[in-house]
Amino acid sequence: MDIVLLLFRQNLVMLIYLLIGYLMFKNRLLTTQGSGELGKLLLYVITPVVILNSYARDFTPQMLKEILLSFAAAAGSLLLSMAVSTLVFKKRSAICQFGASFSNAGFIGIPLVQMTLGEGAVFYVVSYVALLNILQWTFGVYSITKDPATVSLKWIATNPVVLGLAVGLLLFFLPVPVPQTLRGVMGTLASMNGPVAMLVIGSYLAQMPLRDLFTSGLTYLCCLIRLLVIPLLTIALLSLIPAEYMMIRLAVLIVASAPVGANVAIFAQMFQKDYRGAVRDICLSTVLSIASLPLVVGLANMFWG
Repeated sequence: MDIVLLLFRQNLVMLIYLLIGYLMFKNRLLTTQGSGELGKLLLYVITPVVILNSYARDFTPQMLKEILLSFAAAAGSLLLSMAVSTLVFKKRSAICQFGASFSNAGFIGIPLVQMTLGEGAVFYVVSYVALLNILQWTFGVYSITKDPATVSLKWIATNPVVLGLAVGLLLFFLPVPVPQTLRGVMGTLASMNGPVAMLVIGSYLAQMPLRDLFTSGLTYLCCLIRLLVIPLLTIALLSLIPAEYMMIRLAVLIVASAPVGANVAIFAQMFQKDYRGAVRDICLSTVLSIASLPLVVGLANMFWG
């Protein structure tokens, strides 16, 4: 149960960062433009560096096996998530379908994996984040717009997360040593992932009346599917991975159980859909995940023995 308590404590830490972002926005120390620029910092600098940092290690056949296994786990988990979300929300809400399909794996999942399982465990979830970004710009965009012309393959090819994965794999497979000074810089930038992400989400929360957070039945349903139904089904799916790879199981489960990803608000705004609903889904699921994530991991530990 140690990991459950540690995860709960780390979730409280993330909540404090969120509250700081909330209070900064309310007191005009952080603006809409400022939070948008922090989002760009996350997307274009911090998240790619997190990926590079996790792959800056010496190649071994065992690690190659673990990469392939974690990639298969990520693909299976995301396909499961999209299938469940489509089944529940296809005729109800495109925004909820997107939100329930894709967790905040990069901005919340990775920091939690980092803080609870250690820096090395991030190695097992970067493929999940890269796949999630690709699927958001294909399946996700199409589910919102229902127009194939809006699916941007060019954006996928130039996506900083996908490019970060490509460069990270080169670092892993090629015998190119990373200088110690550069490693230090990468480690420092990677550690900013969680705090900066929660400041941004805190600013989202500050832009809507708190009472509005609790007024939508669809938002509650989205949170239920995103935080409990999909994670519980993911536990069963990850049971197919041999018990000796428990770290991969736990790392993938944490990112798959993270709250609604922030990109749903970006896409809702981009395609003129229900932006307020998207922000509500993000914020409420983030707050509720403080309790749901430790619960899910605790149930997984009991199930996996």
